[in-house]
Amino acid sequence: MKLVSSTEKYRCEIFWVTEDRAVDPDGFEIHRAIVQHRGSAVMMPVDKRGRILLVRQYRLPAGKSLWELPAGKVDEGEKVLAAARRELAEETGYRARRWKKLLSFFVSPGYVAERMTIFVATDLVEGEASPMEDERIECRWFAPSEVDSMIRSGRIADAKTIVGFLAWQRNRRAKK
Repeated sequence: MKLVSSTEKYRCEIFWVTEDRAVDPDGFEIHRAIVQHRGSAVMMPVDKRGRILLVRQYRLPAGKSLWELPAGKVDEGEKVLAAARRELAEETGYRARRWKKLLSFFVSPGYVAERMTIFVATDLVEGEASPMEDERIECRWFAPSEVDSMIRSGRIADAKTIVGFLAWQRNRRAKK
């Protein structure tokens, strides 16, 4: 496929929307409106006791508060790990001395160009959070069994949290 045209239709601070057209060598065409996004850094803070730090905040599209892994957008020119470090400190106050990339995935590649990268953050140092003025964030530590139960019962419905937790569990089992 070759992108033959892309026209910006809308732009805001978080994303922009383009109408794109691509053609393959046989002449097959695809036309799509695409939500463009620089990507997101997702952090899974894990303490020395093996607990996971989740944040709870109101999510307007979901219409309710959700427990989820802390995350944030990658700013223009910023590397994803730098965004992860910045976002963890802003949202939770914690800084991590050790970072390990867990995985990277597309959120909904049918119409969204956002790639999320999940990092496991360990060897944590507590500090003071500095969330954005439109964020009201509650932080709480959970045992892995609690997170698993919350996913199974539907109390955690956030995709990045489910993907990150299940990948982390799988990696832990593979190392045993």
